[in-house]
Amino acid sequence: MLLKDRYKKEIAPALMKEFSYKSVMQVPRIEKIVINAGVGDATQDSKNIDSVYNEISVITGQKPIKTKAKKSLATYKLREGQEIGVKVTLRNDQMWNFLDKLILVAIPRIRDFRGISTKSFDGRGNFTMGIKEQIIFPEINFDDVKRIRGFDITIVTSANKNEEALSLLKHAGIPFVKSKGEK
Repeated sequence: MLLKDRYKKEIAPALMKEFSYKSVMQVPRIEKIVINAGVGDATQDSKNIDSVYNEISVITGQKPIKTKAKKSLATYKLREGQEIGVKVTLRNDQMWNFLDKLILVAIPRIRDFRGISTKSFDGRGNFTMGIKEQIIFPEINFDDVKRIRGFDITIVTSANKNEEALSLLKHAGIPFVKSKGEK
């Protein structure tokens, strides 16, 4: 069963019971997923940003945008307006498909995986995790990769508290590190 369907049939009712919500509209939901990759070595070679752009578009199935530097920094040889990163925002079906792929395919392919830390919540119910290698996604052909790169995945939820968002993401199947005393 897809995660989107599971949310409606299993996760939302479980969260309603857990936090004793009176209305279905109070149940936290995932609103969007933002994927951001900084390309620091794009200052030396602008072709590096194109390879990251192509990899992110293949992974997400959506065309990303290139982010630009807001200020010039001489120590990093960075000029204002220079392209230094790539980001994409996923919503609706593409968001659910990416989250399915992340949980079921990509995370199990991480080497020496012991669980995702629960310390990356921002206090407003949003969660950010870092991926160290883009090759954990099946769409990336290892032979075509010139350099191993990582990126950040931010899951934006409608939850007001970190506890609500953590429960939502645990029910969704994200494998968090188990705290002491937890099964």
